[in-house]
Amino acid sequence: MKGLNESEIALEYDLDDAYFRAINAPEVSKGLVHVSLTIRRLSGFFELLFHTEGTVVIPCDRCLDEMSQPIAADNRLAVKLGAEYSDGDDLVTIDENEGILDVSWFIYEFIVLAIPIKHVHEPGLCNAAMIEALEEHSAARSSDEEEVQDVDPRWQALLKLKDESLEQ
Repeated sequence: MKGLNESEIALEYDLDDAYFRAINAPEVSKGLVHVSLTIRRLSGFFELLFHTEGTVVIPCDRCLDEMSQPIAADNRLAVKLGAEYSDGDDLVTIDENEGILDVSWFIYEFIVLAIPIKHVHEPGLCNAAMIEALEEHSAARSSDEEEVQDVDPRWQALLKLKDESLEQ
C-alpha cells in the first residue's frame, strides 16, 4: 500500500478450491469466485472497493449434502498507515514501516457474509434418504409434544385463559 504512486489501481482475483483450502475456515471449503478490487489513494487513507461474484459450495441446511450457492457482494474497506496494526469495523490501520495488507481473509469474510442465512437445495434436489429420516424424526417429536400437552393439565388451563383474552 505504501508504495502506491497512482491514485487508483484495479486488481482482479479468480479464487478456486485451492484458495478456500488455504484459508482453512469451516464455512466454505470450495467455490469459484471472481473478485475485483479497486484501491483508491485518498488524503490520509486508502479506500478498497471489493466486488465479489461467483459460486461457493456449502452444506444444505435441510439434507446436509453439498450445494452450489451463487453469491454477489460489494464491500468497502478503509485502510490507513499508523504506528501498529489494528482492525476495526470498516477501518484497518497497518504499520507504516511495513505498508503491506494481506486482503485474503477480508475477501473470505466478504464471501461468507454474502451467503444467505437460509441455504437449501431447490425443491426435489435434497438427499431423499436424509429428508425421509428428517420427516420421520419430526413426526416422532410432534407426537411426543402432543403427549406432553395431554399429560399436563396446566397447559390446557393456560390455553383456555389465552383464548378467553383473545375473544374479549
